Amino acid sequence: MKAKSGQNRKEHNTDKFQSEDLIIRRGQTFQMWITLSRPFNTSTDKLHLELKTGSAPVISKGTHVIIPLVEDLEDDRWEVAVVRQEDKKLLLSVNSLPTANIGRYQLTVHTVCPNGQATSKHDPANDICILFNPWCEEDTVFMDSEDERTEYVLNDVGLIYYGTELQIGYRTWDYGQFEDGILAACLYVLEKSGTPASGWGDPINMVRIISAMVNSVDDFGVVQGNWSGTYTGGSAPTVWTGSVEILKQYHSNKGTPVCFGQCWVFAGVVTTVLRCLGVPCRTVTNYSSAHDTDVSLTTDVYFDENLEPLENLNRDSIWNFHVWNDCWMARPDLPTGMGGWQVVDATPQETSQGTFRCGPASLTAVRNGQVYHKHDATFVFAEVNSDKIYWQRNVDGTFDQIYNEKKVVGHSISTKAVGLDERFDITHLYKHAEGTEEERIAVETACKYGTKAEAYTPPTSEDVSLEVSMDGTGPQMGSDAQLTISLKNSSSDNRKVLLHSQVAVIYYTGVHKATVQRDNTDVDLLPNEGETQWSLAYEDYKNELVDQASLMLTLSARVKETQQVLATQYSFRLRSPDLTLKPIGKAVVGEKMAVEISFTNPLPQTLKGVLFHVEGLGLMTAQTVHYGDIGSRASASVTANFVPTQSGPRKLLASLDCRQLTQVHGVVSIDVHDITEGW
Repeated sequence: MKAKSGQNRKEHNTDKFQSEDLIIRRGQTFQMWITLSRPFNTSTDKLHLELKTGSAPVISKGTHVIIPLVEDLEDDRWEVAVVRQEDKKLLLSVNSLPTANIGRYQLTVHTVCPNGQATSKHDPANDICILFNPWCEEDTVFMDSEDERTEYVLNDVGLIYYGTELQIGYRTWDYGQFEDGILAACLYVLEKSGTPASGWGDPINMVRIISAMVNSVDDFGVVQGNWSGTYTGGSAPTVWTGSVEILKQYHSNKGTPVCFGQCWVFAGVVTTVLRCLGVPCRTVTNYSSAHDTDVSLTTDVYFDENLEPLENLNRDSIWNFHVWNDCWMARPDLPTGMGGWQVVDATPQETSQGTFRCGPASLTAVRNGQVYHKHDATFVFAEVNSDKIYWQRNVDGTFDQIYNEKKVVGHSISTKAVGLDERFDITHLYKHAEGTEEERIAVETACKYGTKAEAYTPPTSEDVSLEVSMDGTGPQMGSDAQLTISLKNSSSDNRKVLLHSQVAVIYYTGVHKATVQRDNTDVDLLPNEGETQWSLAYEDYKNELVDQASLMLTLSARVKETQQVLATQYSFRLRSPDLTLKPIGKAVVGEKMAVEISFTNPLPQTLKGVLFHVEGLGLMTAQTVHYGDIGSRASASVTANFVPTQSGPRKLLASLDCRQLTQVHGVVSIDVHDITEGW
């Protein structure tokens, strides 16, 4: 059951690992055989499995798992069921939690029978390695594109970019995440961190651990950095061509840091470790990358009274290039829309909460200057979008700003393209186009939270307000979405507002799926007035919707006369139509009756493979009706027969499911009479 070519490893996308261990992904069932001393008797014998991981397994922390034997497996819980019995052997199907801690688990089997109880002896050959699961929708690292999963989890060779913006070079890097011994080395890195295994189920925490452990500073991590040009006692950073040798050397030398690395080496190793553990990851290069040392969110250059550089103050720097990582996950700890790609940087530049690590920082937060969102968005923002500000010292020792360069940082941000050995420019994910109003707003928003907020001119007055509202219960699926944007001018003068709008489809986990509309509008506001309608055509969003998806409207604006900046985000859901349920016949205990379920397809496209699901406590057990297709704007009805079993007020519930439309349901109240009651 552990074989690379076997059902478990293939179904769990772990068949590439050059290892004979049972390697599975969480939130998915796997199978195993157990052999008992005699045939299992379901009426007198009991059985459960136990898994333990970490140095001090505890049930409440999820590091000691008791897996009960059940008749039928259900999602979202640890359970085991018998598939079939062959004499003394049982084929078991085991279901794991999509939030389970990752790591290596020791497995034991526990039996109870009339003669007593027994526990199997732990055999390391039967240990189970559990990884993150980007194929599982309930896992926070879920990624819905198979092409992207293939690239960012399963591809073991990549390209790392270096050089300068005008002379971009690249090198091929062997990530080798499936090579023999690499999974063991990655788990060893986690163990060496000294962090409890109870935190290894949260990818936010996990990538933060890896960010700290891949550099050797303050925790004897994997690679020792060296920018001196002298590499005696180790290998020059440019010598390495992959991560395998580095990780194996670290593991075999019992945690002695490997000499030496620079940014692309740290990033290459992070990609290997995260892909190995199941977190989608890519290596990213930023050209003209700023290093902000004082949390000002600006790159500062200081001059004396004679415009001579003050070297003792000029600690900020701009690197020709810097390499870090993007990893993919939902961010339930942040507001909606902050999930998706997150920056992680293992190069030891600045400390984060006392340790040399960086991230995960949401790309969405970085792009919009929302640097108050954890972790380390301030530092990443400065790397890609800080202004270079020149300061001159006055006679009294104070400094005045003398010049501001706005377009010198964060160019040609590059990663390997999905499925191709080509460069993919992702600058647009990190920042709005240079010089646009959105980009300036992002910079000024960010710098409000820096140590030099005074570098940006505050608005002369704030007399325009911005609000978004929705009429009634909001837009319905299949029709155009309309909202009201209220821009109110409370001054006695005219105001000209440049309004930027963008609408995106958002997963319910808060992960951004796709931008479906962008717009720039000039709005002229007379004193004490202003309102405008915003609409999104069904054609623009129909192909991007996902299960339980909502839309998010992001607005930013600047008032021309006062330089006031306004911004807001507004999430809204597209309402699905309800099912109509109509009872047929008398509702009497023990007597047959029916319900007619009717529905009108609101979409201008055919619904494929429609299922109706109907159930009601005291009325009927759950039934599923396979209806088939429902045409564009067409009506459909289905009748379900049932016999009520309990009297009193009851509710019959129905739902419809198909790929194009979810969250469609209806309910009807039915008052059931006893057979002896009159009507």
